[in-house]
Amino acid sequence: MEKNVIYGINGPVITVKGPTEFKMMEMVHVGKENLVGEIIGINDEYTTVQVYEETTGLKPGDPITGTGNPMNVLLGPGIIDNIFDGIERPLKAIEEESGAFISRGSQVNSLDDQKLWNVTMKVKVGDKLKGGEIYATLPETAIIEHRLMVPPAISGEITEVKPDGEYKLFDTIAKIKDELGVEHNLTLCQKWPIRYSRPIEERLSTTVPLITGQRVMDTMFPIAKGGAAAIPGGFGTGKTMNQHQLAKWCDADIIVYVGCGERGNEMSQVLDEFSELIDPKSNRPMTDRTVLIANTSNMPVAAREASIYTGITLAEYYRDMGYDVAIMADSTSRWAEALREISGRLEEMPAEEGFPAYLPSRLAEFYERAGRVKTLSHDNGSVTIIGAVSPQGSDFSEPVTQNTKRFTRVFWALDKALAYARHYPAINWMESYSEYFNDLDPWFNEHLGPDFVEYRNRVSALLQEESALMEIVKLIGSDVLPDDQKLVIETAKAIRVGFLQQNAFHAEDTYVPLEKQMKMMGVILHLYDRAKEVIAKEIPISTILKLGLFDKLSKMKYDIPNNKLEMFDDYDKEIDKKIDEIL
Repeated sequence: MEKNVIYGINGPVITVKGPTEFKMMEMVHVGKENLVGEIIGINDEYTTVQVYEETTGLKPGDPITGTGNPMNVLLGPGIIDNIFDGIERPLKAIEEESGAFISRGSQVNSLDDQKLWNVTMKVKVGDKLKGGEIYATLPETAIIEHRLMVPPAISGEITEVKPDGEYKLFDTIAKIKDELGVEHNLTLCQKWPIRYSRPIEERLSTTVPLITGQRVMDTMFPIAKGGAAAIPGGFGTGKTMNQHQLAKWCDADIIVYVGCGERGNEMSQVLDEFSELIDPKSNRPMTDRTVLIANTSNMPVAAREASIYTGITLAEYYRDMGYDVAIMADSTSRWAEALREISGRLEEMPAEEGFPAYLPSRLAEFYERAGRVKTLSHDNGSVTIIGAVSPQGSDFSEPVTQNTKRFTRVFWALDKALAYARHYPAINWMESYSEYFNDLDPWFNEHLGPDFVEYRNRVSALLQEESALMEIVKLIGSDVLPDDQKLVIETAKAIRVGFLQQNAFHAEDTYVPLEKQMKMMGVILHLYDRAKEVIAKEIPISTILKLGLFDKLSKMKYDIPNNKLEMFDDYDKEIDKKIDEIL
């Protein structure tokens, strides 16, 4: 293999001259330091390699050796509560080996192979197992049970089973003989190529919502478990903050957070926050159900391109165990920029704004790996993808945002004007949309009653009406509007300030259960209906405004604790009493 040597170097792209035995997408080791690379192009003259590490110091003539395998990740216990770089190298272990800076060619195992895990066997000799079925379990963290599955390509009869006990990552704990009579060792881990989605039994329809506790998301623009959403927004509109909130509060079992090309201080903030946070469901540290992939803006650009696939492969692995997984990709724009940079070095023909022509198909490849599925072990699991997009200058017509829109069914558009007016989350209710209403409304009707969907439709209609009225107000002022239209504007203001705005730093308001969200809408609409009766009697709106009821509703999110929802009845009674006095 020594004849395969470097011929040319252009940043992370390396060429080898002459015919080689390499295969397309094969993982290779480059140079004397064994840098990780991948074959991305082959013809009779040149083979092109993309290197996932800094190529400084390489020179023509340095060796390249093949591994015979595609670019893959190691899947096993120890992934959760860990932080990896874009090619699944554990940053904590690298820090112990090389200090604060990642040394090149670092040969650290992805997972700790010396740690003992307390394994409980689930099979006996003679059992017939298919790929994806569970043969043992172990407690990975205090709240996540790791289920060891037969690799998808293998099925057969169990010929040997070790007793329950403590084992290391690569210890053989069972043996399985396939139809051809070949015996395979079953250990605590398996490998999987990152660019291929893991097989499933069947896709299920997305009929269960991912509950986030964020009112504007849950009520106005809900996402389903197994769905895909985009959060586009310019600089400073709160993309990362929104994803932090979703990672903290959404009701997924496991969170995979991919910091792709983000600033290092943002990633360290995530680390600090998540290690201090207590998971509301289990009262354990948040890190007990979180995987972090940190590929900051100063790390090699090619690894940024791989980090998204690494993240989604880890998510699919836990989905196959029967968990609901949410993956936060922050941000897919930086990933697209990495594609653009590598494409430029490969001298490919650029498409719109210099991005490669295959940008849409790569985005589709990523978002299509979301889904709610029946796994090979006959369990239900899901992967929900929430991707942040950072369009330059908040221009939603640029290629990454436009193409992401094609492959996601929820669009939470962040608005600069709202962010600068301190309205958070800065999700613009006129530009955002969700296509999951038809799928999810039966679930809302079953669990919350028919009022929820009716309230949401009415609130939405009031906000639409307010938007149209504000165009008139801008031209000729609000004094000329009739009282019924002034009432719409006042009610919409109460909806905007009292319902859509949410304070991530307030103990009661950072997470709001669906029942409270419904009651909040109910109280606002009750006041609107009663105020309409007053205006129908030709009593001026100023009389209603003097009662201070609208102001009170704006503050109810803080005044009513999440566990005292009966207080909403007092609000309804107070509204009725005061309105009856006027009438």
